[in-house]
Amino acid sequence: MRKELTRRQKQFLGKFLDIYQESEEPIHYVGLAKRLDIGKITAYEMLRLLEKRGLVKAEYHLPPGNRGPGRSEVFFRPTKESTRLFKRLSENTADTEEWEIVKQRILKELQDGKAGGYETLLNDLLVRIPEQHSPLIFMTEMITTIILALTPIKKAVKDKGLLDRLSRIGLPGEVGLIALAGFGAALSLVEDVNLRFSTLIMEQSEKYQEMFTQLNEEKREQLTDFTRDVIKIVKG
Repeated sequence: MRKELTRRQKQFLGKFLDIYQESEEPIHYVGLAKRLDIGKITAYEMLRLLEKRGLVKAEYHLPPGNRGPGRSEVFFRPTKESTRLFKRLSENTADTEEWEIVKQRILKELQDGKAGGYETLLNDLLVRIPEQHSPLIFMTEMITTIILALTPIKKAVKDKGLLDRLSRIGLPGEVGLIALAGFGAALSLVEDVNLRFSTLIMEQSEKYQEMFTQLNEEKREQLTDFTRDVIKIVKG
């Protein structure tokens, strides 16, 4: 399995692609280093690393005017794979930025609803979830719905230590995010849980598991942190 690029490598590739698009001509590493205000060796080594990953291609050119034997200079141009990768990275960045907005809005509504209840938020989630296509945002809204579905039976849940258990979600030996789907489905069997909420959770359970598989480790960790934040607010 190909190792993911580091943040520094992604930033370097993005800047390299921006510069290449200005002229659509192969770029000499020395000129690239000047544009990026970094060392020549750093630029060269980074380009060679990206070359090994199949993201740039080296080309050897003789200096202008030199048609005879001589030392050629190395230039680099992006491959089709690098443009596909960067497009995907850009889409992921936009998705993450939108997720941050959604996350902060939900957390604020949870804080604001501690006194008066969460009915408005839940009703909004019931409308949004079935139409949500972003795996990260879908999971966020589903997790919120599952946890809030517990509020009518909060005393029973607290007595059984379930909220405490969920507050440690993702830790070694504790339940993981994928287990929430099955737990949410089980809520349909609880008499005091709103039928609309439990029905939605049941209907979206398969999609929940499918969306989960589309998330990388970083996004799963973000969701785990979000889940703990929600539990902390609801418990309070």
